[in-house]
Amino acid sequence: IMTLKVCTRLLILFLFNSVWTRTVRQVYDELDPEHWSHYTSECPRECFCPPSFPNALYCDNKGLKEIPAIPARIWYLYLQNNLIETISEKSFVNATYLRWINLNKNKITNSGIESGVLSKLKRLLYLFLEDNELEEVPAPLPVGLEQLRLARNRISRIPEGAFGNLENLTMLDLHQNSLLDSALQSNTFQGLNNLMQLNIAKNSLKKMPLSIPANTLQLFLDNNSIEVIPENYFSAIPKVTFLRLNYNKLSDDGIPPNGFNVSSILDLQLSHNQLTKIPPINAHLEHLHLDHNRIKSVNGTQICPVSISVAEDHGFYGNIPRLRYLRLDGNEIQPPIPLDVMICFRLLQAVVI
Repeated sequence: IMTLKVCTRLLILFLFNSVWTRTVRQVYDELDPEHWSHYTSECPRECFCPPSFPNALYCDNKGLKEIPAIPARIWYLYLQNNLIETISEKSFVNATYLRWINLNKNKITNSGIESGVLSKLKRLLYLFLEDNELEEVPAPLPVGLEQLRLARNRISRIPEGAFGNLENLTMLDLHQNSLLDSALQSNTFQGLNNLMQLNIAKNSLKKMPLSIPANTLQLFLDNNSIEVIPENYFSAIPKVTFLRLNYNKLSDDGIPPNGFNVSSILDLQLSHNQLTKIPPINAHLEHLHLDHNRIKSVNGTQICPVSISVAEDHGFYGNIPRLRYLRLDGNEIQPPIPLDVMICFRLLQAVVI
């Protein structure tokens, strides 16, 4: 039941665009052609306004250096792959219904964002500013925002209170920036009460970040330099389901005895670390990635989250470990897989060694 609920919430998170766009298109597919000329006359000459989708404005890949005046009817604004350096209020005077702005792959800096311009977009739900030249998280932001994507910038600072009013935010993507541990204070993520996915991969963290929002389902911390998992770290995020810590510096000594023995975690990725043994896991875990560590052997009796005698009982499905995928290639393990591993993990569908 828990897995079903998690999958349902993730479908809402990742498939929103397909469902929403399809619904809007259905509404406007039967637009009376006599109105097309009106929409075309409002369209900025640098952009494309599809008559069958009048709420969308396509200004991507046009070599633009500034944002044109956006018509009032626009909900979806595509400005990616341009040379835009500034975001100014004059572009959005009439655009009070904007839901979605894609400004990926431009040249926007913090100094180029006019003060308060983003927070005035009251209906904005999705803001994409990936692959720009930002050095800090822009603030203030629209209070209704649901997704904020800031990957591949130069962000090293998060202003105090930047996320304080973003109670509706479900996804925050900060991967491939320049964040140090000092940038993530105990109150940095305060206010993100509905956050589901937090991506801080490919930064310069040496420690697990402080005060992750309690409702987080997906936590991505790949490609940092994390060495230690604090004791009881995951008790503060009791719903975490997908945890990625690939390409860090975790060793056996850096993981508490039951650090990953967490019932909520279904997918645990610890590839490309410095582990010499498999850490204790929970019976609910379904996917475990341990490739490219320093593991020399696998003992099913030791790693089984229940006793082997229980695992051998075909009728006792209540406690049977749920592991379905185990990846161990890139270690020093010699096949075959020990029989006690197969006895313990009876639901295994794939083992990579």
